[in-house]
Amino acid sequence: MATLSADNSTTTLDLDNDPQPDVSLRIVDSYGGREKLGPTGSIVGAPEMIVEIAASSFSYDMGAKMNAYRRDGVDEYLVYRAYDGEIDWFILRDGEYKRLAADGEGVYRSEVFPGLWLKADAFIAGDLALVLAVLQRGIASADHGEFTKKLESQRIAGQK
Repeated sequence: MATLSADNSTTTLDLDNDPQPDVSLRIVDSYGGREKLGPTGSIVGAPEMIVEIAASSFSYDMGAKMNAYRRDGVDEYLVYRAYDGEIDWFILRDGEYKRLAADGEGVYRSEVFPGLWLKADAFIAGDLALVLAVLQRGIASADHGEFTKKLESQRIAGQK
């Protein structure tokens, strides 16, 4: 597997930050990713993407956590705001988080994980059939095919 996800897993970003994000998505180090598993099984280093579900933790998720993720180089940061049913998707550019806009169909498209598409209004409405249909379209896209080929070409010889 070239990519892995984790939920509620301790992630050691640096000496001062070891948050437990709701979801993280990472490229395995043997495929060019930058993080590794530590001796205790925790994730060490910044995952390529982190997702937080913010309710009572909203100010922390959009404040101190977001700043730590930015400083430590988390490329994409998605926050689902449970209280108002909104999604904020950020991309790290030039050391700052910029909002990633949904396309004309209301679909967010990951830049770090091409093919990872999210139809925000369907997600918020609980229409998981549509969420999965849009995700499948993303996985079937040419961009996702190129991404998987790129990962395979970066695989370190002798490692699986």
